[in-house]
Amino acid sequence: MSFPGRVRRLALAFAAIAFGATSIPANADPLAKDLFGAHRLPAATNAESFGFYSKGCFSGGVAIATDGPTWQAMRLSRNRRWGHPELIATLERLSREASRDGWPGLLIGDISQPRGGPMLTGHASHQIGLDADIWLTPMPNRTLTASERENIGATSMIKKDSLHVDDRLWTPAHAAVLKRAASYGNVERILVHPGIKKKLCDTVKGDRSWLRKVRPYWGHDAHFHLRIGCPSGSAGCKGQEGTPRGDGCDSSLAWWFTEEPWRPAKGPAKPRSRDIMTMASLPAACRVVLNAPEPVSEAAVTFGGGRTTIAASGAVPVTANAFAATPETAIPLPQPRPFD
Repeated sequence: MSFPGRVRRLALAFAAIAFGATSIPANADPLAKDLFGAHRLPAATNAESFGFYSKGCFSGGVAIATDGPTWQAMRLSRNRRWGHPELIATLERLSREASRDGWPGLLIGDISQPRGGPMLTGHASHQIGLDADIWLTPMPNRTLTASERENIGATSMIKKDSLHVDDRLWTPAHAAVLKRAASYGNVERILVHPGIKKKLCDTVKGDRSWLRKVRPYWGHDAHFHLRIGCPSGSAGCKGQEGTPRGDGCDSSLAWWFTEEPWRPAKGPAKPRSRDIMTMASLPAACRVVLNAPEPVSEAAVTFGGGRTTIAASGAVPVTANAFAATPETAIPLPQPRPFD
């Protein structure tokens, strides 16, 4: 090929890159999960969630301490103790108030990565700092070791080879912690195994309005997934559809006890979205989040601490609105690391 011909080919190639031509393979861009997974600290800017729960990111994140008076964080090596400040405040409040209802403390699983985004492994959601997994295993009255936090598993509430709750494991305190979480106005959904939803439908008396927020979903037999709505100040956050009217103890629940939800998918397996998602799939603000400065330290943006043994007591109120209000808890505000 002549020299002018090579120049023309190069010019066309650069033009294709500049204008985002579809001939450039999708895998030419780095995966968003690798970019977000590489950050160990959050973006030290205003707290804001961008995008949807399964396609977005967040800034101004804070971490919940590994140990608090009424909680312990699990799977510390994953570095997923981060969330929007409103979610972290909600988790602290839940741990404190649930202890009065008879739940001895929360074992907190995955929340989000420091800046959110798709995770290296696991969840499709948990990307905008508004989702948290809470084990259905009560917190022990001692501090778990680092090894225990990495290796012990949450206890499934479902009988083996069944879709129904194991009554040897289920207690009124399990229902109480779910009710307490559902009583909060900013909590929009609580995902549980269909068998757990059915157990609640069969046993909850009196006020059942809070059951509307408790939704059946695959998995979630050993933990529940708490999700809050888009916080104020997060104009770029995309909310989800509201939950249907009623308590959800209807034909929509009955469907989960048919063969259809558990039927194996046909055809070749599709790649998980996190394994193909590039930055082009995320809100434009997520590029800014990736490049934002870090806080001065992890400690500066970590909430809570000071592990103590608690003695839980008290009866569960009859209605969700009978729960007493609690004072707002101070959450650290991220400050950027100063330039050298």
